[in-house]
Amino acid sequence: MNVEQARFNMIEQQIRPWDVLDTSVLSLLSIVHREDFLPPEHRSLAFMDLEVPLSGGKALLAPKLEARLVQDLNLSKSDTVLQIGATTGYVTALLAHKAQRVIALEAQAELANAARTNLRKASINNAEVIHADGAQGFASQAPFDAILLTGSVVSVPQNLLDQLKEGGRLLAIVGDEPIMSATLFTREANGQFSREALFDTSAARLDGFARPARFQF
Repeated sequence: MNVEQARFNMIEQQIRPWDVLDTSVLSLLSIVHREDFLPPEHRSLAFMDLEVPLSGGKALLAPKLEARLVQDLNLSKSDTVLQIGATTGYVTALLAHKAQRVIALEAQAELANAARTNLRKASINNAEVIHADGAQGFASQAPFDAILLTGSVVSVPQNLLDQLKEGGRLLAIVGDEPIMSATLFTREANGQFSREALFDTSAARLDGFARPARFQF
């Protein structure tokens, strides 16, 4: 396989047509080598338009969805970012190139260790991976400029929204199959939160996010 040709095809045939038009994000996809963040047995899948299976029933998001989420979070180099669901550290690396600091939480210890190793090998020094329950966020380091959930939830817990700075953004895939939406929440100056559905998609559930209890008679 010609790796660079496969990478080029991924960017031009999968990612750019999915409204990923930010040139800084597109450039990162050539700089940060996705195949280096996959388990060796799955590296041949690095450039395919599919979710890559991981241990513990988890999966990497499809490349076009990863890139779109990073783009739509609209980061600046002064931002501190909380990522929930580090998996193997690939999206963490993309975020680290766009922001000042990234804290990535991963509920599975094996994946957290893999992400740390992958980030070190990629010389990413402004991101740390913590083995922790992402549903609780990371209040000791809050407030954050941006929070990214790299997986789906039925709804976003209020305690995560409360860890945003004023003007901060949280991006998550919200809903139930077959209808999920990538949704951007913004903390307003009055302490309220606005929300905007950006695009329809689907993704595996994040660990640790319980379904809200339904009222029973």
